[in-house]
Amino acid sequence: MGELLRSDLRSLQSKHIRLIRGKGLLNAIVIHHPDKDAAWKLCLSLKENGLLAKPTHGDKIRLAPPLIINDEQVRESVRIIGKSLLELD
Repeated sequence: MGELLRSDLRSLQSKHIRLIRGKGLLNAIVIHHPDKDAAWKLCLSLKENGLLAKPTHGDKIRLAPPLIINDEQVRESVRIIGKSLLELD
């Protein structure tokens, strides 16, 4: 599921994603944006759209879905992330 999550996140091709990294289901997105609070604002947007994530170290967002997550839930999570990233434009 971690590989699926990372590959689907990469397919978003967002200008606001500098790097996607992780191992298993513990993943991080490094945000590239002139606003130093962009990761925090993105996490608030994610919450409003139904997904919880934790900003960390200023420009990173930590993703740690439950180990029982399935394909459909991973894809829905990535859809929410993609929608929320558009709000940073």
